[in-house]
Amino acid sequence: MSERKVLNKYYPPDFDPLKIPRLRLPKDRQYTVRLMAPCNMRCKTCGEYIYKGKKFNARKETVQNEDYLGIKVFRFYIKCPRCLAEITFKTDPANSDYIVEHGATRNFQALKLAEEAAEREAKEEEEEEKNNPMKLLEKRTKASKQEMDLIEALEDLKDLNKRQANVNFDDMLGRYAAEREAMLQKQEEDDEKFIASVFGKNEGATVKRIIEDSDEDSGEEVSKKPKTTYEKPTDILAENYSLQPAKTTSHSTAPGSSVKSSCSKAALAGLVRPKGSGASGGGGTAPQAPSSSNTAQLAPPSSTGLSLLGTYSASDESSSD
Repeated sequence: MSERKVLNKYYPPDFDPLKIPRLRLPKDRQYTVRLMAPCNMRCKTCGEYIYKGKKFNARKETVQNEDYLGIKVFRFYIKCPRCLAEITFKTDPANSDYIVEHGATRNFQALKLAEEAAEREAKEEEEEEKNNPMKLLEKRTKASKQEMDLIEALEDLKDLNKRQANVNFDDMLGRYAAEREAMLQKQEEDDEKFIASVFGKNEGATVKRIIEDSDEDSGEEVSKKPKTTYEKPTDILAENYSLQPAKTTSHSTAPGSSVKSSCSKAALAGLVRPKGSGASGGGGTAPQAPSSSNTAQLAPPSSTGLSLLGTYSASDESSSD
């Protein structure tokens, strides 16, 4: 079995390379190569879009009598994948690009066309200046006029800077700060006047605050008031019931406490008057009133609320008869 990749070839002993005839091939011969589309293009025949990078089996040839700095220019022939129309493009070593010659139009080259147009205009102007002296003189006149305008604008800027240099910015900032402080002070005065008008005088009369007593003073006053205690709820209805003031925590008593207790005793003593046995007999002499010293020593009569109610009912019946 022979080798798949031949590395060495057999040369017989009588081999003479001079006896091998040379091939007479034309200079514009074509080669079949495999390549990719160098740019996006559109077929002129059917309108098919060919994107950049699509692979083709192309024919390659060397362009005669055309080169750039000794670099040869090559032309490629491809066919449209839809209508099989022939499309040709060649290399452009001057711009490191490709030029579509026939059968298609290149897409997305607006910038390139604009740059080419600008270059053509610049070249035309240069040629016209070289051939037409009046055009050159007109260009020089425009340049001198533009230079004069620039000088005038520069002088105006210098004058403006000189005028601004005379202005003292520190004084301006100081005035601004003083005005700001005056405005703040005026606002504070207005606020004080408003507060005085609301919380100060009301129609010519001064509004005074009520001085509130502390908790200690109020506690002392409450403790000074005498407290009365009753053994039963009905004891208040009993006649000549002696009120017993409650013991206070403080030793000092108010000066008007004795007067108030005596008044309350006198008022309560006259509320209830039970009917006595001596009142039913007629023509009897009235009993002698006990002295003030004896009344103080006498104990209150043992009378209950039920007995008092009974006397009230008896008195009502007698009055109705």
